[in-house]
Amino acid sequence: MPIKGRIRTVPDYPKKGIMFRDITTLIKDPVGFRLVIDNLTQRYLSGEVEFDTIAGIEARGFIMGGALSYTLGKGFVPIRKAGKLPFEVEEQEYDLEYGTDKIEMHKDAFQKGAKILLIDDLLATGGTALAAAALIEKLGGVVSEMAFIVNLPDVGGEKKLKDKGYEIYSLTEFEGE
Repeated sequence: MPIKGRIRTVPDYPKKGIMFRDITTLIKDPVGFRLVIDNLTQRYLSGEVEFDTIAGIEARGFIMGGALSYTLGKGFVPIRKAGKLPFEVEEQEYDLEYGTDKIEMHKDAFQKGAKILLIDDLLATGGTALAAAALIEKLGGVVSEMAFIVNLPDVGGEKKLKDKGYEIYSLTEFEGE
């Protein structure tokens, strides 16, 4: 069974009309988790995308980013929700459907000019990914590519990110479903 077939769809979560793509069924399956990490490892071992460090967005980006950091021999940097990191941080505010939120990264997460591979589980509206990219850039980093397990192209995030000049890679898509 491919990666897409291991992802559970939860209708009307977190609100009516949303088809939530739940990757917990994918990553609890040892074969599914291995498929994700092996596929991403093969892509980034090829050398087509140059990067120094992997940054993962809380929380599911930590799971893939940590495993990928191990397989590729790269460092890992967490991008956290506000108030979770113990040292000096840079923050980035971004809009939610109802209000705003903040993410943070340690100011010394990487050296200026570092090339960063940004990892998260799912690309929907692109708001969190854009905020994470802005945060990386505030600290002097360059986003080499953004990688996701799932892309929901109909929601518009992929277009937003590409319009801003970011390279996007995803393992699977759910279009109009």
